[in-house]
Amino acid sequence: MNSYRKLWIALAIVLIVSFAVLGGVGYQVIHNGPPIPARVVTTDGRVLFDGESIRQGQSAWQSIGGQEVGTIWGHGAYVAPDWSADWLHRESVFVLDLWARAAGAADFKALSPDQQAVFKAKLRKVMRRNTYDAATGAVTLDPARAAAFDANQAYYAGVFSNGRSEYAIQRNALSDPVKLREMASFFWWTSWAASTQRPGETVTYTQNWPHEELVGNRPTAAAVIWTVISFVVLLGGIGAMVWYFGSQQHRPAHELLPERDPLLGLKPTPSQRATVKYFFVVAALWVVQVGLGAITAHYGVEGSGFYGIPLDRWLPYAVTRTWHLQIGIFWIATSWLATGLYIAPAVSGHEPKYQRAGVNALFGALLIVVVGSLAGEWAGIQHKLGNLNSFWFGTQGYEYVDLGRLWQILLFIGLCFWLWLMWRGLSPALRRHDSMRPLLTLFLISAIAIPLFYAAGLMYGQRTPLVTAEYWRWWVVHLWVEGFFEVFATVVIAFLFTRLKLLSIDTATRSVLFSTVVFLSGGIIGTFHHLYFSGTPNSVLALGSVFSALEVVPLTLIGFEAWENIRLARARQQHVWLAAYKWPIYFFVAVAFWNFVGAGLFGFLINPPIALYYMQGLNTTAVHGHTALFGVYGMLGLGFMLFCLRALRPGLAWKNRPLAIAFWCINLGLAAMVLISLLPIGLMQAWASVEYGTWYARSAEFLQTGLMGRLRWSRMFGDSLFAFGALVLGWFVLGLVTGHSFDKSAVLEEGEWEEHPHLQPRPAEGDD
Repeated sequence: MNSYRKLWIALAIVLIVSFAVLGGVGYQVIHNGPPIPARVVTTDGRVLFDGESIRQGQSAWQSIGGQEVGTIWGHGAYVAPDWSADWLHRESVFVLDLWARAAGAADFKALSPDQQAVFKAKLRKVMRRNTYDAATGAVTLDPARAAAFDANQAYYAGVFSNGRSEYAIQRNALSDPVKLREMASFFWWTSWAASTQRPGETVTYTQNWPHEELVGNRPTAAAVIWTVISFVVLLGGIGAMVWYFGSQQHRPAHELLPERDPLLGLKPTPSQRATVKYFFVVAALWVVQVGLGAITAHYGVEGSGFYGIPLDRWLPYAVTRTWHLQIGIFWIATSWLATGLYIAPAVSGHEPKYQRAGVNALFGALLIVVVGSLAGEWAGIQHKLGNLNSFWFGTQGYEYVDLGRLWQILLFIGLCFWLWLMWRGLSPALRRHDSMRPLLTLFLISAIAIPLFYAAGLMYGQRTPLVTAEYWRWWVVHLWVEGFFEVFATVVIAFLFTRLKLLSIDTATRSVLFSTVVFLSGGIIGTFHHLYFSGTPNSVLALGSVFSALEVVPLTLIGFEAWENIRLARARQQHVWLAAYKWPIYFFVAVAFWNFVGAGLFGFLINPPIALYYMQGLNTTAVHGHTALFGVYGMLGLGFMLFCLRALRPGLAWKNRPLAIAFWCINLGLAAMVLISLLPIGLMQAWASVEYGTWYARSAEFLQTGLMGRLRWSRMFGDSLFAFGALVLGWFVLGLVTGHSFDKSAVLEEGEWEEHPHLQPRPAEGDD
């Protein structure tokens, strides 16, 4: 432990400082968000609605899918409009037309350019003026804006009650007149925050987002300046990383490879064998998720059905997208958790009593959460539950944490139980104080962080203001999914490679500690880059831009990691046994590739403030999401699954052809899906956003043109190739049960575990 003292100190400093900043600024974010008025009144004394209507409207929006039906402040799904931007533009146009007709013109477009300029200036003054009275809690509106509210409320009532295929909104998505008016109140409030200046400032609560020239919403000076600074930080960080990497001595790992598979002759413990069913469920859920992804994508071209079948009656877009995201998180997390359960007795050489029973109990609990939450999400969106019951048993309406609160609590309890199982398995090794202890300590820290940061999703409730809910939601999405799960995965890979003696313990420990320090130094505070325009102050924009740039720095050298893994996978002439691990290792190579492309290139494409100002809520975000979430975490989950299944029966050879087909179809399909369809659509939307405004980039007028339709249909090639690869891999995993995936003509040499007999896991009493 002493030899790694500097790295441990650096890690402690990064954690303490980063979370102090994240918490301190978060406190300001939550307490300085846009206020929810007690009531909204007109200058002639009419009460339009009150704060309770806004809160109830937020609940109504959540109950129909929330962020899975369009976006609010740029967060959510991409087929329907961004309701904040759409409302703002419709309100502005209505007011201008109303004023024009009062001046004797047919509408605003009929006015002369000089008259239009006068009315635009008047509109900006009216829309940006903050009339919120903190003493009374009232917001006062011009009568023209009140009339605009009534008109917009009627329009949105028609959209959600009658349905609109261009938005993939089914008929009767919401039909209760009271709830429709309340949801309109909520939409108005998000638009009001986006167009109203903070007291004493010249920018709106959302940093002038969305881009809307009619009300003077343009990028702020801070967005431009901090974008430039983030590029400088990125270049400086890359230079420093290259300098550090060049100063280190590197020795090809395959020179130290053992002559035979270290796992031959190892007898899996009962709890390790019990993890096999986790991986079969992982493969099944993944195939289902891919199918749901195809249906969800098809809603973009045929918003009310599937090749003429009116599928939205039984399985609307909000349900398929919710399931697509939730199942993705479920199977990736299940693969990682099962790998941890497999690793624990392997590294400690000890099988705790009744560990297998605990692994089986956790499996059953996870199945209940998965099935229950998916059924609840369908029932909630289909109005089988009320608003309150929908939040608890159906859907919360927030992307990536859609599952109802009850299922969220049960999942948190399951993660805590998993942590306890991990502790039972690892504690004997931690007490040995040998060379493995530092790596085990980091392993345990990352395992503790998994339930800890998932708990952040419990920090808000159904009626919590949107700003607060978004702050804590991104703790889950960024810190849980993108942060400490990545640290956990890095440690697990190190354990797997040291287990196969492909890496020395010292090399693995130093590499993992250094990678963790570098990644978290940007990753924790970098959480703020998701919150630039979510009702947050300037400090969020500054911190998020700089530290999210630092997140990209270590990814620039990811190619070295990829090539080391490729060399391992190709080291066959002198070490024939390693060929058995070729495809699991190749999936780790794919992780490195997509980490650079998806998280690095496509992530930084949208992360700088000036870029995200125009691209937030466009398909450029979907590009990053697919290539980073599946490309990195999904590939890693598949790699873990194959590695553990391979290690559980090392003496039987696999048929490599199905794995080769699956690997290349999955990766080439993902690349085609992005490059042929998602990226061109996203870039064209970005152009439309810069040229005309955010509302237009998300409008049916733009997205339903012939060119956009052809680009959507062109996604079929990549999707089909990807789906074929998924089916082949699923068939291969099934074949490990039926036997058709084993190459019976080439059985690997059997051996005994002789070199370190004390590491042989021993079954506990009563666990045979």
